[in-house]
Amino acid sequence: MATDKQLLNKRIFARNFAENNGSVLRTVNILKTKYNKLKNLQFALNMEQNEIENSVNYLFEAGYLHLRNAETKAQTSLADADFDSVEGKLTAKGIRLLAGAITDECVDI
Repeated sequence: MATDKQLLNKRIFARNFAENNGSVLRTVNILKTKYNKLKNLQFALNMEQNEIENSVNYLFEAGYLHLRNAETKAQTSLADADFDSVEGKLTAKGIRLLAGAITDECVDI
């Protein structure tokens, strides 16, 4: 059975995850139709690489972000590309989420 400390840590992680996801989505939205390099997002948000990778991976898998290789412009995912070579932009679903037309408990807008 989980201890109180373990439950508290789990809740803190879930809250931070949702906040990070919202921050990433809002920051990607700043340039609207342009792709943003993930390493630039990391710098702008002052997040650890693993935190931004977790958020970007979730947002991509949920259909909120398009990801592509910055050099080849080929679609990619974090599973298939180096973090420093990936850039992203919002999908129509990501725009709907930011506009409040849909909700996601894992994204704090």
